[in-house]
Amino acid sequence: MENSLGGRVAVVAGATRGIGLAVAYALSGAGASVVVNGRDARAVDAAVDEIVGGGGAAVGVVGPASEVAEEMVATALDRFGALDVAINCAGIAEPAGSSVLSITREQFEQQIDAHLMSAFALTQAAGRVMVEQGAGSIVLTGSAASYGMFGGSGYPAGKGGVTALTLAAAADLRPSGVRVNAVLPGARSRLSTGDDYVRHIEGLHERGILDDGLRDAALDPAPPEYVAPLYVFLASEAASGVTGQIFSAAGGFIGRYEPAQPSFIAYRDFKDSAPYSLAELANLLA
Repeated sequence: MENSLGGRVAVVAGATRGIGLAVAYALSGAGASVVVNGRDARAVDAAVDEIVGGGGAAVGVVGPASEVAEEMVATALDRFGALDVAINCAGIAEPAGSSVLSITREQFEQQIDAHLMSAFALTQAAGRVMVEQGAGSIVLTGSAASYGMFGGSGYPAGKGGVTALTLAAAADLRPSGVRVNAVLPGARSRLSTGDDYVRHIEGLHERGILDDGLRDAALDPAPPEYVAPLYVFLASEAASGVTGQIFSAAGGFIGRYEPAQPSFIAYRDFKDSAPYSLAELANLLA
């Protein structure tokens, strides 16, 4: 990865802890100048100081990514004169024990804002600059939770929206030379540690939602440094032909989600057939 992004400029939303911090360090280690974003000013300053102290170039922008995405992009252009890479790692944990029956509307909206709206805001702000210059890479962060296997409601809904946004944005921006991909990471972070998290995972296992292997993997995730190289790869010219892809990465595992396609059940031409009856649908689907 060394110097694979030499001379490039990246913005990273949610870059002060966990995966986002590891990604910011990895980008800097690959030669990129980095705009670091987070909600906690002290954590932003600490990340910037660490990068600069290690010989890199960095500047911070404080605030929720959904609200300061344009400022992040403007800062990259003002301080470093370019914008080549935009990565969103922003996110918050769902309330402990939350379900679709217990989460409040306000809490649900907070989840959507932290995950989906942050991804949208950064994609739009960075995408406008990248389309104008005819090049750029956007990497968003989804989650396997969007497939319903880890419970919750607002968190998986927001992350599912990120996957859909990735595919739609990639199709929109492909003709302009801008790439959009997503990573669904598994790594140790504040969202995947602590007593509440352990109780949540054990509860899913007891309910039969997680098998033994998934439970054990969820309770012992690899450090985020194992995920960060995939983000750097997607940001680099080595991935110049990669767009509209949804990747999974956890420890030494890397996977790619195939495009969702319906499996065939039945067909008849509506022009000479009546709608399916309830009995017919029960016979086909029950």
